Amino acid sequence: MGQDDLIRLDNVTKTYQAGAPPALADLSMDVAAGEAAAVMGPSGSGKSTLLNLIAGLDRPTEGTVTVAGRRIDNLSESGLARFRARHVGIIFQFFNLLDDLTVEDNVLLPAQLAGASRRVARARAGELLERMGIEQHRDDYPARLSGGQRQRVAIARALVNAPELLLADEPTGALDTATGLAIGRLLQQLNADGQTLVLVTHDAALADRYAARTIRLLDGRLAAAGVAA
Repeated sequence: MGQDDLIRLDNVTKTYQAGAPPALADLSMDVAAGEAAAVMGPSGSGKSTLLNLIAGLDRPTEGTVTVAGRRIDNLSESGLARFRARHVGIIFQFFNLLDDLTVEDNVLLPAQLAGASRRVARARAGELLERMGIEQHRDDYPARLSGGQRQRVAIARALVNAPELLLADEPTGALDTATGLAIGRLLQQLNADGQTLVLVTHDAALADRYAARTIRLLDGRLAAAGVAA
């Protein structure tokens, strides 16, 4: 494992049911600290499975997954939950905000789960909301916000524990083009400031514009260079 690898998968296979083709087949790859990598491929190519394994939301059938210097494929459920809270931030296509919590309380949620002091967490949440350009909405509820504003809240929530790794699953998929570009630029700026980013997307333009490297999957394997995925 390279000194600066933040993510490493070694010979990872994930099979969901016996006899079915594996979702991922003997996959080995790494992502360096500070890198912005896009994961692309057609539906069913294994993109979401890969993201779930890196996030510790799922376990490989075979192989090892190492993130931030720790093997996570053999952690207990509670160990995985602790690991995710501290080291991984995740952004989803449909934001996954809690409608009955204010914007600020949505952002504070992972900090509470990680046991951070409320004072420190509120200061961090305030900084992030300002950086995302939505501090004026801190006391509003998500239903009052536009899609782009909701995704900015979701990014602030993902970053509140200062995770080494930010995972984004189709972060512009539910947004119009202009808003998607704005979110892409925001992710690019975070990466320029040192945030490691892995972005799953169907959007080749987004991948080309905002990621330094594209990992292409086809039928659960890395596609050969030059193969359109």
